[in-house]
Amino acid sequence: MLDTIPLSTIRAFEAAARTGSFRSAANELHLTPSAVSHAIRKLESLLGATLFRRDARTVTLTPAGEALMTHVSAAFEELRRGVALVTKRGPQILRLHAAPSFAAKWLSPRLARFLALEPGIEVRLAAGTDYARFVNDDFDVDIVYGVPRADGAEYVPLVEETMTPLCAPELASRIRTPRDLYGEVLIRSEVKRVQWHHWFTANGLEPPAAHGMRFDRSFLALAAAADGVGVAMESTLLAERELADGRLVAPLRGRSEDVRYIGHYLAFPKGNRQRRVVRAFTDWIQHELGLA
Repeated sequence: MLDTIPLSTIRAFEAAARTGSFRSAANELHLTPSAVSHAIRKLESLLGATLFRRDARTVTLTPAGEALMTHVSAAFEELRRGVALVTKRGPQILRLHAAPSFAAKWLSPRLARFLALEPGIEVRLAAGTDYARFVNDDFDVDIVYGVPRADGAEYVPLVEETMTPLCAPELASRIRTPRDLYGEVLIRSEVKRVQWHHWFTANGLEPPAAHGMRFDRSFLALAAAADGVGVAMESTLLAERELADGRLVAPLRGRSEDVRYIGHYLAFPKGNRQRRVVRAFTDWIQHELGLA
């Protein structure tokens, strides 16, 4: 039956399934949305199966569409690899976007491990607070902070993070109980989903009226805390290097209630999980975080 199915209909299906949009698929293939829709309807007619659920704005795969996409995406990835091999285009590219503090504090120090495991992959990393728009920004994977919002993407929650007061060792000696923080300069990262008032409430205390210092990035808040400016309410995941080398300590660990939450998510376009570079990176980061 395969020899009766035009390759153009398979290409239209793969692009629409991967992007979650006939319009995005049309832009990618330099076609009109109606041409993409026509090609997919022809494929559905030939297969005798409905591949998409359609509404006014989006399209989603049916179970039959998901089953077909699993094999089609793998086949297209093999085709891309073969073309790259024959044309000697060099390593496969992983176009990666990440939240700035996660990129600076956790991901960048570990990329050498990933590249050692995957010498055929070249990583291009960009960091920003805006979520990647996969079609327009041309990214393969995004590590987002906060509740995911991008349309047409799959999300994998990453590790649970622990939020606790962190400070330089010289400040720690005078912080014995949660109440001792009332006399300290409290450093706040404005974009954090867990703030000082959450921590004080979890410990049965009224939050102080003034916080003292504010930064718009966690890595800046951590740097200020390590320099002795004050006490930061930050993730031990992002601060792991400073905690390991003693530049930061958690003076109230074991003597107070920490706040735990899922802060970061791995995101990629629907259907891209089967691409080798995406699969390799997803497997690696879950292993690094102890999730696999």
